[in-house]
Amino acid sequence: MKKNIIITIFCFVLLYIIYAAVEFLVPLPEGTKTKEVLIPKGATFRQAVDILAKENLIRDQNLFIFAGRLTGLHRKIRAGYYSITGAMNPLSVLMLLKNGQIVEYDITIVEGDSLLEIGEKLAETNIVDREGFEDLSKDKSFLRAYNIDAPSIEGYIFPDTYKLPKGIEPENALGMMINSLREKYSDKLKERAAQLGFSEREVLTLASIIEKEAIINSERPLISAVYHNRLKKRMLLQADPTAVYGIKRSGKRITIKDLKRKTPYNTYVIKGLPPGPIASPGIKSITAALYPADVPYIYFVSNNDGTHQFSVTEEEHFKAVAAYREKRQKDKQMEQEIGKQKETENNNKKNGAKNNGRS
Repeated sequence: MKKNIIITIFCFVLLYIIYAAVEFLVPLPEGTKTKEVLIPKGATFRQAVDILAKENLIRDQNLFIFAGRLTGLHRKIRAGYYSITGAMNPLSVLMLLKNGQIVEYDITIVEGDSLLEIGEKLAETNIVDREGFEDLSKDKSFLRAYNIDAPSIEGYIFPDTYKLPKGIEPENALGMMINSLREKYSDKLKERAAQLGFSEREVLTLASIIEKEAIINSERPLISAVYHNRLKKRMLLQADPTAVYGIKRSGKRITIKDLKRKTPYNTYVIKGLPPGPIASPGIKSITAALYPADVPYIYFVSNNDGTHQFSVTEEEHFKAVAAYREKRQKDKQMEQEIGKQKETENNNKKNGAKNNGRS
């Protein structure tokens, strides 16, 4: 009798194991379709199971809950969108939930990006539309919440690659980026800013100008020195990128008309630093803003190759500008000659092909 009971129990256990294996290992009846399921913030594991069951993504809720308890998933589940395909089985779904593999977007903020570029990147992933981003970036209550003493969050978004969950609130997405800056802006940098008499906004503003001007890392402290020296002498900063901030996209040609245009940011017109940053500076530019090179330079001009010519006197600067213009003119002539050569070569090839066709 006892032997029969043991055999019966064993059979029941075996059948349950087989049933559980079939339930967990057989793919979902969704074919090749992909579903995105939202597990809302604050949802319990049981509520998440109910959501999955309504979407026909699990067959036996009790078995799934039992497996969740065994794995510890019932204690905490990550909110967000989960992408589930028909080729997956309930075990794969369970592991997806356990690992918290929600749908995320990689957003890369590059050094020198302005709010215009950042807004476009966020709009592409539908995290926030451009109009909503522009409003939020200037919202006074949002700025106060992050202790930002500037016209907008321009310059307060740290350049990095961020993994943003689908459905994240725009405030939380931007908050994550602002907090990243605050983490990088160390106590040592804050102490140095205090020694110079610079506020956080002034540091980031100068750093953003350096970011837009510098291409070669070794020149960042030199460019910083030029602006520090000008500030000490109460000279206009005359930083070209400030003249087109909010007017033209980065990389567009800056004209004499641009330099003369009256805007709150144009340092050819206003004295001192602009009211806020003009782009997102990286840590190298922030450091350069706080640790300028010990040089007497007051001027610099592009060498048209990524480097700059630095000068102390106005006379030296005018010579450097003349050399730059001459070099630029030569480069332009060379480009035109190369273009003509290519055009001649293409015409010769075409004529050769026609002659071959006739023969």
